[in-house]
Amino acid sequence: MTDVYYESVLRDCEMKKRLFYLGITIVLLLVEVSIALFVQDQFVRPYVGDMLVVILIYTFIRIFIPEKYPWLPAGIFLFAVMVEVLQWFHIVKLMGLGDNIFFSVLIGGVFDWKDILCYGIGCGVTVLAAYYRGDFR
Repeated sequence: MTDVYYESVLRDCEMKKRLFYLGITIVLLLVEVSIALFVQDQFVRPYVGDMLVVILIYTFIRIFIPEKYPWLPAGIFLFAVMVEVLQWFHIVKLMGLGDNIFFSVLIGGVFDWKDILCYGIGCGVTVLAAYYRGDFR
């Protein structure tokens, strides 16, 4: 009887975490799309958008992996750096998608060291927030 109750409590806790991360993911996605469509400045779009995208990826993954996973921010940072390096090689053009606005915006086309810094800051914010939530304890 105790095992069944314990498993039920665990499932409820995991579902609450999944819903929490789903909500944050939806909000961040709406913010990112709004930035991409409506913001044409020299700070929010290039820097805040890059910082938020790694947080968005983190919250999206946590929908499916609600357990504590302390190395996730590092993996996301490495993934973001890999995408940035692919921009150095103009991967969108190499794939024949240079005229496709969606992929040009999604993947990007210009390598910039400042983007990597923004990814690092975003991952740092993610680590601090996860630590505050108790995900690393």
